[in-house]
Amino acid sequence: MNEQTRVALLSIIVEDPDAVEALNAILHDFGPYVIGRMGIPYHARNIHIISVVLDAPQDIISNLSGRIGKLKGVTAKTSYAKVDGDHGLREK
Repeated sequence: MNEQTRVALLSIIVEDPDAVEALNAILHDFGPYVIGRMGIPYHARNIHIISVVLDAPQDIISNLSGRIGKLKGVTAKTSYAKVDGDHGLREK
């Protein structure tokens, strides 16, 4: 059964370098839903900016964003594409 999915961009700002290991572990857990990921270190401000593009059910996106947002020194915000559909995830 295909579950309706949404395309979303999860924007993450990491201000505490000690949070990186936990953040990467969480992102690894949600790997099957990740379309792509880009990280940019901003050395002048000593922060890291990460963009993660997802195609996942709404509850999965919310769970991921919530878990990341609970990390100390990490901020996460989600933007959604205006794409609807029951196409589900492609098999890997």
